[in-house]
Amino acid sequence: MIKVAVLDDYQEVFQQIIDIEKFKGKYEFKVFNEPFSNENEAIVALEDFEALFIMRERTPMTKSLINALPKLKYIMTSGIRNNAIDLEAAKKNKIIVCGTEINPNPAAEITWALILGLLRNMKQEVDNMFQGYWQTTIGLELKGKLLGLIGLGKIGTQVAKVAKAFGMEVCAWSENLDLTHANKIGVLPMSKEDLLKAADIVSIHLVLGDKYKNLITKKELEMMKKSSFLINTSRGQMINEPDLIEALKDEKIAGVGLDVYDKEPLPQDHKLRFLPNALLLPHIGYVTAENYSKFYFQMLENLEGCLQNKPLRLIS
Repeated sequence: MIKVAVLDDYQEVFQQIIDIEKFKGKYEFKVFNEPFSNENEAIVALEDFEALFIMRERTPMTKSLINALPKLKYIMTSGIRNNAIDLEAAKKNKIIVCGTEINPNPAAEITWALILGLLRNMKQEVDNMFQGYWQTTIGLELKGKLLGLIGLGKIGTQVAKVAKAFGMEVCAWSENLDLTHANKIGVLPMSKEDLLKAADIVSIHLVLGDKYKNLITKKELEMMKKSSFLINTSRGQMINEPDLIEALKDEKIAGVGLDVYDKEPLPQDHKLRFLPNALLLPHIGYVTAENYSKFYFQMLENLEGCLQNKPLRLIS
């Protein structure tokens, strides 16, 4: 019987989606609902497992962790890429790593939740309604505003199309911007500097890599208009958090909407939690019933394939 650890199932979703009774005698599942406090704790907890089902970037699969798990044969991750897995270490230990498909639309949808929430002061108004107050803020309209997209891939493209429906102008930058695609969907290519200076809303939609770490620092924040908003539903490491906190405190920009952070879960005493011009979500951009069903069913498919020497969705 294969021992399978399901990691970081914070909301206890796995057993709502997968009927583990069907797999009795074949797989022995253990679900971990809390993050490990440190790597040593993870090593002790996972030392007997042959397969791991992981949510990308929640528990880092480091070289030291992988090397400390001699029984491990399979890692199944949500998404088709996972920067938190040391693939070289997995290869050396003859561990098969497989991924899953992921729906891009939830991230685009949550981007608009953050944009609308910021411009119409949703958090303040909802909180004030429960306190008995009525119409305490004045919002801003989207029509005629300039949306600056950093990244114009699948998610950035969906965000751009919605912006057009709202009557917004849209510009974009990335190091590998497809000019033909941008022109086709009516998006104006710009340099990063010009985009930051001109946009009313800047939204990040890039795949995290070394070149995009600290993409937004004090220098970039000072280029932005005081009336502008910054949105990040991509990866927390793209924005320098201390610089962002300073800019928000000093009102260098009007506000920020975040679904991702340097450290997740975000510590309870983190300074971002106490800023009135920060609208924060707990990395729920991909957390939908549709995505979780796809993740867990495909992880099981992947494991079945591996056991039949026909691995699916290999990550190398």
